[in-house]
Amino acid sequence: MPAKYSIKDLERLSGIKAHTLRIWEQRYAILRPERSETNIRHYSNGDLKRILNISLLNNNGHKISKIASLSDEDLVKEAEKLLNNYNNESDQIENLVLCLMDFNEDRFDKTITNSVIHFGFENTIEKIVFPFLKHLGNMWQVGMINPAQEHFLSNLIRQKLIVGIDGLMPNSLTSPKTCVLFLPNGELHEIGLLYANFILKRKGHRCVYLGQSVPLEDLSMIAKTMNPDYVISIITSKLEDMELDTYIQHLATEMPDAQFLLSGRMVVDGPEEYTLPKRFKVFEDFASFKKQISEL
Repeated sequence: MPAKYSIKDLERLSGIKAHTLRIWEQRYAILRPERSETNIRHYSNGDLKRILNISLLNNNGHKISKIASLSDEDLVKEAEKLLNNYNNESDQIENLVLCLMDFNEDRFDKTITNSVIHFGFENTIEKIVFPFLKHLGNMWQVGMINPAQEHFLSNLIRQKLIVGIDGLMPNSLTSPKTCVLFLPNGELHEIGLLYANFILKRKGHRCVYLGQSVPLEDLSMIAKTMNPDYVISIITSKLEDMELDTYIQHLATEMPDAQFLLSGRMVVDGPEEYTLPKRFKVFEDFASFKKQISEL
């Protein structure tokens, strides 16, 4: 992460309004900003870590006047007590932000492992990992993280999902559906698709997982071979080869008997207008996805 942050950066990361941060800074001296030659405040990594810990304590009922009286060492200790209690899923999101800042794989592993123990695998993914990834996306858009940091956490999360899939004891279904899961050509954001694969396999359906960046012609060949009942895809980035509407029509033509479940930023709230054939449904989140596949 960059060595210098604006107060708006601290607001985005901590959730504490910049106005509140300024009041706390003036009244309690909780932050120690440096100033540029033009007298503009900027904050260090140390300030960011401190405000994340303050936010955690404050969100859990600690008064700011009490928090401000703590030394840096005691502040960290009090924050870690909360993080180690695993009472609230949301607390662990801030823990993952701290893992990101320090490239701390051991802390990440401990956070996810203990969250799974306390909250369960699905709650950990849906209430901790996905909100964190949304947070990560916001940080990326404003230039607060670099590609190395994004890849570091994304690959660790991907590994956890693969381990979760490998450890499944699926239900036995009388008539399991054949489900093909893929990302379009050039699409690399795989974590959501992996989780969809986990949910379907846990229910006992047969999954053909194609993964990232599948060209349309390859998908057509698989479709003819497998004749899938359902096709699941998540489209996060703008398609490389064609407009979204054209792409959807191609999918409908190539797999005339399949039902489609689509999600991703470009589908849910993307800038393009498109028409969905009757066999296509959109899921905005995994609560919606689970509801739709419960009918399979």
